[in-house]
Amino acid sequence: MRRNSRISQRTRFSRAAVAVAVVALAAAGCGKSSTDSKATDTESGTYSGKGIGLAYDIGGKGDQSFNDAAYAGLQKAEKEFKIGGQDIEPQDGESDADKVQRLTQLAQSGHNPVIGVGFVYGPAVKEVAAKFPNTTFGIIDDETVQAKNVADLVFHEEQASYLAGVAAAKASKKAHIGFIGGVDIPLIHKFEAGYVQGAKSVNPKIKIESQYLTETPQEGGFSSPDKGKDAASGQIEAGADVLYHAAGLSGQGVITEAAAKKVWAIGVDSDQYSQSALAAYKDYILGSALKNVGGAVYDLVKSVVDGKPLSGVVRGSLANDGVGFADTNPKYKAMTDVVAAVDKAKKAIIDGTVTVNTK
Repeated sequence: MRRNSRISQRTRFSRAAVAVAVVALAAAGCGKSSTDSKATDTESGTYSGKGIGLAYDIGGKGDQSFNDAAYAGLQKAEKEFKIGGQDIEPQDGESDADKVQRLTQLAQSGHNPVIGVGFVYGPAVKEVAAKFPNTTFGIIDDETVQAKNVADLVFHEEQASYLAGVAAAKASKKAHIGFIGGVDIPLIHKFEAGYVQGAKSVNPKIKIESQYLTETPQEGGFSSPDKGKDAASGQIEAGADVLYHAAGLSGQGVITEAAAKKVWAIGVDSDQYSQSALAAYKDYILGSALKNVGGAVYDLVKSVVDGKPLSGVVRGSLANDGVGFADTNPKYKAMTDVVAAVDKAKKAIIDGTVTVNTK
């Protein structure tokens, strides 16, 4: 376990629920603040930064999934700690140099912590954190940056995906389900691995369609609902009647196509049944494999405000509520056999009876 002079490596995630607010996107452009970013001391007087700096991943705010979960954490922290915040959108076709400039801008202006939402910020966080040793940096979905002032906020995505696979296999009437990944990379392989293992734990002979939308993030795998819709159409035509996506904004296309064809969709990262932008399709959202990105953002901010900044690897799991499976849809709750199977699987993972594959 890595330690530094301020705080040991942590694995705790906030157990407080972080509700993802659905926000208007009218002023979400580069450099726009979510609130006035004034330097505000907390009641204890220990924090004097300019607030939270949040740089979004591909797809940006409004994806009803990964980025919006991070924004919810920012909002919760702003409100609770009475500090400001600035969130900045990515640009199409940007380079690592653009990300470096974005993080540098936030750090230079006094924001603390500064958080890169997504593994694509790895090189930029490594470079900029070295230049601002007194600022705490966070990076979500990457644990390659090792520095005293960096918190690597990562998750057992495969555990939540296992529960999604159990739910899919139990809910399928055809013993035929599908997985749609945004980009063909190791991170998304974890989602697929857990999903397949969970489904086969219910029915070893279940048929599983699997497709990745693109080879690289730059090709739009996480930001193209049309690609998600086309992939979903193909899998439904092949016979799948439950589709699980791990595709960010592209997943909206999966959900809309599933609803149009009256088959189940399973969302990811946020509780997509509860997203107002997806309200027209929610009756066909069986549940969502949750990743408490908002909780990770909130916990990092709290640690900085408290004067005990997190650093090292901070990993969310079923055991610490860092991941989970949303059961908001009343139709899901009415499927008592499905609910019981998912609950049983969750307990087995937490107590170590089941170890979930990552590949």
